[in-house]
Amino acid sequence: MKCNMGTAELYTPFDLDFDAALTRTTHMAVGAHQDDIEFMAYEGIAQCFQQPNKWFSAVIMTNGAGSPRAGAYADFTDEQMQVVRRTEQKKAAFVGDYSALALLDYPSSAIKNGADPAAVEDLVRLFTMAQPEVVYTHNLGDKHDTHVGVTIKVVTALRQLPQAQQPQKVLGCEVWRDLDWMIDSDKIVLDMSHKENLQAALMGVFDSQIAGGKRYDLATMGRRKAHATYHASHGVDESTGLGFAMDLTPLITDSTKDIVGYAQEYIQRFTDEITDRIKKLS
Repeated sequence: MKCNMGTAELYTPFDLDFDAALTRTTHMAVGAHQDDIEFMAYEGIAQCFQQPNKWFSAVIMTNGAGSPRAGAYADFTDEQMQVVRRTEQKKAAFVGDYSALALLDYPSSAIKNGADPAAVEDLVRLFTMAQPEVVYTHNLGDKHDTHVGVTIKVVTALRQLPQAQQPQKVLGCEVWRDLDWMIDSDKIVLDMSHKENLQAALMGVFDSQIAGGKRYDLATMGRRKAHATYHASHGVDESTGLGFAMDLTPLITDSTKDIVGYAQEYIQRFTDEITDRIKKLS
Protein backbone atom coordinates (compact mmCIF):
# COMPACT_ATOMS: atom_id res chain seq x y z
CA MET A 1 0.00 0.00 0.00
CA LYS A 2 1.44 3.38 -1.07
CA CYS A 3 0.14 6.82 -0.10
CA ASN A 4 0.54 10.15 -1.86
CA MET A 5 1.79 11.96 1.24
CA GLY A 6 5.31 10.91 2.10
CA THR A 7 4.56 11.55 5.78
CA ALA A 8 1.57 9.17 5.85
CA GLU A 9 1.78 6.27 8.30
CA LEU A 10 0.25 2.80 8.00
CA TYR A 11 -0.12 1.06 11.34
CA THR A 12 -1.52 -2.13 12.79
CA PRO A 13 -1.46 -3.11 16.48
CA PHE A 14 -1.18 -6.78 15.54
CA ASP A 15 1.88 -8.80 14.56
CA LEU A 16 0.80 -8.63 10.94
CA ASP A 17 1.87 -6.53 7.97
CA PHE A 18 -0.43 -3.66 7.04
CA ASP A 19 -1.65 -5.09 3.74
CA ALA A 20 -2.72 -8.35 5.36
CA ALA A 21 -4.42 -6.47 8.20
CA LEU A 22 -6.25 -4.23 5.74
CA THR A 23 -7.50 -7.01 3.48
CA ARG A 24 -9.37 -8.76 6.31
CA THR A 25 -11.39 -5.59 7.06
CA THR A 26 -15.17 -5.92 7.27
CA HIS A 27 -15.99 -2.50 8.77
CA MET A 28 -14.08 0.68 7.91
CA ALA A 29 -14.41 4.26 9.13
CA VAL A 30 -12.98 7.32 7.40
CA GLY A 31 -12.71 10.41 9.58
CA ALA A 32 -11.27 13.86 9.18
CA HIS A 33 -9.35 14.08 12.45
CA GLN A 34 -7.81 11.93 15.14
CA ASP A 35 -10.69 11.03 17.53
CA ASP A 36 -13.56 11.55 15.04
CA ILE A 37 -13.89 7.83 14.42
CA GLU A 38 -14.19 6.96 18.10
CA PHE A 39 -17.01 9.52 18.41
CA MET A 40 -19.01 8.62 15.32
CA ALA A 41 -18.31 4.97 14.42
CA TYR A 42 -18.40 3.18 17.77
CA GLU A 43 -21.06 0.80 16.45
CA GLY A 44 -18.53 -0.63 14.00
CA ILE A 45 -15.78 -0.82 16.60
CA ALA A 46 -18.08 -2.68 19.00
CA GLN A 47 -19.34 -5.10 16.36
CA CYS A 48 -15.78 -6.13 15.52
CA PHE A 49 -14.21 -6.02 18.98
CA GLN A 50 -12.59 -9.40 19.74
CA GLN A 51 -14.62 -11.10 17.01
CA PRO A 52 -12.76 -13.71 14.93
CA ASN A 53 -14.50 -12.94 11.63
CA LYS A 54 -15.07 -9.19 11.86
CA TRP A 55 -12.32 -6.59 11.68
CA PHE A 56 -12.50 -2.81 12.04
CA SER A 57 -10.06 -0.53 10.23
CA ALA A 58 -9.75 3.25 10.36
CA VAL A 59 -8.55 6.01 8.04
CA ILE A 60 -7.67 9.48 9.33
CA MET A 61 -7.43 12.04 6.56
CA THR A 62 -5.74 15.07 8.15
CA ASN A 63 -2.64 15.73 10.25
CA GLY A 64 -4.50 17.38 13.16
CA ALA A 65 -2.26 20.45 13.14
CA GLY A 66 -5.00 23.01 13.72
CA SER A 67 -6.51 21.60 16.91
CA PRO A 68 -7.23 23.95 19.84
CA ARG A 69 -4.91 23.57 22.80
CA ALA A 70 -4.74 24.65 26.43
CA GLY A 71 -3.29 23.49 29.74
CA ALA A 72 -0.27 21.25 29.36
CA TYR A 73 -0.55 21.57 25.57
CA ALA A 74 -0.96 25.35 25.42
CA ASP A 75 2.55 26.02 24.13
CA PHE A 76 2.78 23.07 21.73
CA THR A 77 3.57 23.94 18.15
CA ASP A 78 1.52 22.54 15.28
CA GLU A 79 4.34 20.07 14.61
CA GLN A 80 4.33 18.86 18.23
CA MET A 81 0.55 18.52 18.23
CA GLN A 82 0.68 16.39 15.11
CA VAL A 83 3.00 13.95 16.87
CA VAL A 84 0.80 13.85 19.97
CA ARG A 85 -2.43 13.32 18.04
CA ARG A 86 -0.93 10.62 15.85
CA THR A 87 0.29 8.79 18.98
CA GLU A 88 -3.14 9.10 20.60
CA GLN A 89 -4.85 7.67 17.53
CA LYS A 90 -2.54 4.67 17.52
CA LYS A 91 -3.34 4.12 21.21
CA ALA A 92 -7.06 4.09 20.32
CA ALA A 93 -6.38 1.54 17.57
CA PHE A 94 -4.70 -0.71 20.12
CA VAL A 95 -7.44 -0.29 22.73
CA GLY A 96 -10.20 -0.84 20.15
CA ASP A 97 -8.63 -3.91 18.58
CA TYR A 98 -8.48 -2.24 15.15
CA SER A 99 -7.06 -4.34 12.35
CA ALA A 100 -5.42 -1.47 10.46
CA LEU A 101 -5.03 2.29 10.78
CA ALA A 102 -4.06 4.62 7.92
CA LEU A 103 -2.93 8.12 8.93
CA LEU A 104 -2.92 9.92 5.57
CA ASP A 105 -1.54 13.18 7.02
CA TYR A 106 -3.12 15.71 4.64
CA PRO A 107 -3.48 19.36 5.62
CA SER A 108 -7.11 20.32 6.03
CA SER A 109 -6.81 22.62 3.01
CA ALA A 110 -6.27 19.62 0.74
CA ILE A 111 -9.40 17.89 2.03
CA LYS A 112 -11.49 21.03 1.57
CA ASN A 113 -10.21 21.44 -1.99
CA GLY A 114 -12.61 19.54 -4.23
CA ALA A 115 -10.20 19.82 -7.17
CA ASP A 116 -7.33 18.04 -5.37
CA PRO A 117 -7.45 14.34 -6.36
CA ALA A 118 -4.65 13.03 -4.12
CA ALA A 119 -6.79 12.00 -1.13
CA VAL A 120 -9.35 10.35 -3.40
CA GLU A 121 -6.57 8.31 -5.01
CA ASP A 122 -5.43 7.11 -1.58
CA LEU A 123 -9.00 6.19 -0.63
CA VAL A 124 -9.53 4.24 -3.84
CA ARG A 125 -6.43 2.17 -3.07
CA LEU A 126 -7.52 1.58 0.54
CA PHE A 127 -11.08 0.65 -0.40
CA THR A 128 -9.89 -1.63 -3.19
CA MET A 129 -7.65 -3.57 -0.82
CA ALA A 130 -10.02 -3.62 2.15
CA GLN A 131 -13.35 -4.09 0.35
CA PRO A 132 -15.29 -3.44 3.59
CA GLU A 133 -18.92 -4.45 3.95
CA VAL A 134 -19.73 -1.25 5.86
CA VAL A 135 -18.16 2.22 5.62
CA TYR A 136 -18.71 4.93 8.25
CA THR A 137 -17.83 8.55 7.53
CA HIS A 138 -19.14 12.06 8.23
CA ASN A 139 -22.63 13.16 7.19
CA LEU A 140 -23.49 15.78 4.58
CA GLY A 141 -25.17 17.99 7.20
CA ASP A 142 -22.08 18.33 9.40
CA LYS A 143 -21.13 21.96 10.09
CA HIS A 144 -17.34 21.39 9.91
CA ASP A 145 -16.00 22.08 6.40
CA THR A 146 -13.24 19.47 6.66
CA HIS A 147 -15.74 16.80 7.71
CA VAL A 148 -17.97 17.45 4.71
CA GLY A 149 -14.88 17.53 2.50
CA VAL A 150 -14.04 14.03 3.73
CA THR A 151 -17.57 12.82 2.96
CA ILE A 152 -17.38 14.11 -0.60
CA LYS A 153 -14.00 12.45 -1.16
CA VAL A 154 -15.28 9.16 0.27
CA VAL A 155 -18.30 9.22 -2.06
CA THR A 156 -16.09 10.14 -5.02
CA ALA A 157 -13.66 7.30 -4.27
CA LEU A 158 -16.34 4.65 -3.71
CA ARG A 159 -18.00 5.57 -7.00
CA GLN A 160 -14.78 4.63 -8.79
CA LEU A 161 -14.87 1.05 -7.52
CA PRO A 162 -16.48 -1.74 -9.54
CA GLN A 163 -19.95 -2.50 -8.21
CA ALA A 164 -18.82 -5.88 -6.86
CA GLN A 165 -16.21 -4.14 -4.67
CA GLN A 166 -18.49 -1.43 -3.27
CA PRO A 167 -19.65 -1.70 0.37
CA GLN A 168 -23.14 -2.85 1.22
CA LYS A 169 -23.70 0.20 3.44
CA VAL A 170 -22.18 3.69 3.59
CA LEU A 171 -23.24 5.68 6.66
CA GLY A 172 -22.75 9.38 7.36
CA CYS A 173 -22.44 9.80 11.14
CA GLU A 174 -22.65 12.56 13.73
CA VAL A 175 -19.82 14.69 15.06
CA TRP A 176 -20.25 18.44 14.55
CA ARG A 177 -24.06 18.42 14.36
CA ASP A 178 -26.55 15.88 15.64
CA LEU A 179 -28.83 14.13 13.20
CA ASP A 180 -31.87 14.14 15.47
CA TRP A 181 -33.33 16.76 13.10
CA MET A 182 -33.91 14.13 10.43
CA ILE A 183 -37.35 12.53 10.32
CA ASP A 184 -37.40 9.18 12.10
CA SER A 185 -37.89 7.11 8.94
CA ASP A 186 -34.69 8.62 7.50
CA LYS A 187 -32.52 7.91 10.54
CA ILE A 188 -30.16 4.94 10.53
CA VAL A 189 -30.06 4.04 14.23
CA LEU A 190 -26.69 2.88 15.55
CA ASP A 191 -26.72 0.97 18.84
CA MET A 192 -24.00 2.37 21.09
CA SER A 193 -25.09 0.70 24.34
CA HIS A 194 -22.40 -1.93 24.62
CA LYS A 195 -19.24 -1.77 26.73
CA GLU A 196 -19.36 1.73 28.15
CA ASN A 197 -15.94 1.01 29.65
CA LEU A 198 -14.55 0.52 26.14
CA GLN A 199 -16.27 3.67 24.92
CA ALA A 200 -14.70 5.66 27.75
CA ALA A 201 -11.27 4.15 27.14
CA LEU A 202 -11.37 4.93 23.41
CA MET A 203 -12.26 8.56 23.95
CA GLY A 204 -10.07 8.96 27.01
CA VAL A 205 -6.82 8.37 25.16
CA PHE A 206 -7.25 11.70 23.36
CA ASP A 207 -5.90 13.65 26.28
CA SER A 208 -4.63 16.52 24.13
CA GLN A 209 -8.23 17.35 23.21
CA ILE A 210 -9.87 16.68 26.58
CA ALA A 211 -7.24 18.29 28.81
CA GLY A 212 -6.71 20.82 26.05
CA GLY A 213 -10.10 22.36 26.70
CA LYS A 214 -12.84 20.26 25.05
CA ARG A 215 -14.76 17.59 27.03
CA TYR A 216 -15.59 15.57 23.97
CA ASP A 217 -15.77 12.41 26.08
CA LEU A 218 -18.59 13.66 28.31
CA ALA A 219 -20.39 15.39 25.45
CA THR A 220 -20.34 12.31 23.24
CA MET A 221 -21.59 9.97 25.95
CA GLY A 222 -24.28 12.52 26.84
CA ARG A 223 -25.39 12.74 23.21
CA ARG A 224 -25.69 8.96 22.95
CA LYS A 225 -27.74 8.73 26.13
CA ALA A 226 -29.95 11.65 25.09
CA HIS A 227 -30.67 10.02 21.74
CA ALA A 228 -31.62 6.78 23.49
CA THR A 229 -34.25 8.58 25.58
CA TYR A 230 -35.57 11.12 23.11
CA HIS A 231 -35.65 8.96 19.98
CA ALA A 232 -39.12 7.54 20.72
CA SER A 233 -41.76 9.61 22.51
CA HIS A 234 -44.28 6.81 23.16
CA GLY A 235 -42.18 3.93 24.38
CA VAL A 236 -39.76 2.99 27.13
CA ASP A 237 -36.03 3.18 26.47
CA GLU A 238 -34.71 0.09 24.68
CA SER A 239 -31.10 1.22 24.66
CA THR A 240 -28.74 3.16 26.89
CA GLY A 241 -26.93 4.77 23.97
CA LEU A 242 -27.78 5.54 20.34
CA GLY A 243 -26.17 7.30 17.44
CA PHE A 244 -27.83 8.39 14.21
CA ALA A 245 -26.52 8.19 10.67
CA MET A 246 -27.52 9.40 7.23
CA ASP A 247 -27.70 6.66 4.60
CA LEU A 248 -25.17 7.58 1.89
CA THR A 249 -25.42 4.22 0.12
CA PRO A 250 -27.71 5.50 -2.68
CA LEU A 251 -24.99 7.98 -3.68
CA ILE A 252 -22.67 5.04 -4.33
CA THR A 253 -25.06 2.66 -6.05
CA ASP A 254 -26.29 5.45 -8.33
CA SER A 255 -23.35 7.63 -9.31
CA THR A 256 -25.62 9.97 -11.27
CA LYS A 257 -27.21 11.24 -8.07
CA ASP A 258 -26.31 14.82 -7.29
CA ILE A 259 -24.75 15.11 -3.82
CA VAL A 260 -26.25 18.52 -3.09
CA GLY A 261 -29.68 17.41 -4.26
CA TYR A 262 -29.47 14.27 -2.15
CA ALA A 263 -28.74 16.31 1.01
CA GLN A 264 -31.59 18.68 0.18
CA GLU A 265 -34.03 15.76 0.01
CA TYR A 266 -33.42 15.07 3.72
CA ILE A 267 -33.97 18.74 4.55
CA GLN A 268 -37.15 18.89 2.48
CA ARG A 269 -38.64 15.85 4.22
CA PHE A 270 -37.86 17.47 7.58
CA THR A 271 -39.51 20.71 6.41
CA ASP A 272 -42.55 18.84 5.14
CA GLU A 273 -43.00 16.94 8.41
CA ILE A 274 -42.99 20.12 10.50
CA THR A 275 -45.28 21.93 8.08
CA ASP A 276 -47.76 19.05 7.93
CA ARG A 277 -47.89 18.68 11.71
CA ILE A 278 -48.58 22.37 12.28
CA LYS A 279 -51.29 22.41 9.61
CA LYS A 280 -52.89 19.27 11.05
CA LEU A 281 -53.08 20.72 14.55
CA SER A 282 -54.10 24.26 13.61
